[in-house]
Amino acid sequence: MKAQMQKGFTLIELMIVVAIIGILAAVALPAYQDYTARAKISEAIVAASSPKSLVSEAFQSDSLAGITAAATEYNARAQAEKQSKVVNDIQIDTTNGVITVTLESATQAGLPTDAAGTTLTFTPNVQGAVPAAGASGAIDWACASDTNTTATARGLVVGAAGTLPAKYAPSECR
Repeated sequence: MKAQMQKGFTLIELMIVVAIIGILAAVALPAYQDYTARAKISEAIVAASSPKSLVSEAFQSDSLAGITAAATEYNARAQAEKQSKVVNDIQIDTTNGVITVTLESATQAGLPTDAAGTTLTFTPNVQGAVPAAGASGAIDWACASDTNTTATARGLVVGAAGTLPAKYAPSECR
């Protein structure tokens, strides 16, 4: 009589496969959640491009007085004009042109709770320093979350650090 051949998988083999899938899911989910938060926060970087252009043009045309006038006008705009699903507000410092982007709450933007309501800052730099009277040249921008390692490594000055945890910030803002 012929021996019967085994068909299918044993319980142990199935349990090993389930355990491997569980381990992969446990590693992948947190990484994916950080990835989706970074994707949403990239909208804040894009939202800051208009105020950055405003400050750059104002500095080129009228130095610090231009920055003050442009910042005063921009800050007077209704908050609703500056808001989006992820961005709550954008303000420009009238003395040095530092742009502060404030993120929305967790419920409004779908951000993790430790990223909600935090800020990113963009500091203008002229020849490696914050714009000052008599300075001239092109503006470089230093971006900062709760750290500013990248900007500092590039020789840029950060006027004020933001409060967004660095793990959610793009590499330029870490």
